[in-house]
Amino acid sequence: MVKITLRDQEWEVEAGITVREAIEKVGLTPEMVLPVRDGKLITEDTRLEEGDEIKLVAVISGGSP
Repeated sequence: MVKITLRDQEWEVEAGITVREAIEKVGLTPEMVLPVRDGKLITEDTRLEEGDEIKLVAVISGGSP
């Protein structure tokens, strides 16, 4: 299994799927978060491996154009 966390929320998904698939599976929008593994940003097409721990960081946007 792979552990995914966003703030105080935590999910487990099966290994072997992509980061994008995992984010969608837990009900989030991939464009709204950045996935980090071992302190490094990873791409959404990265395959998750057994025992991975992925931290999702919310993308913050806003301000005047």
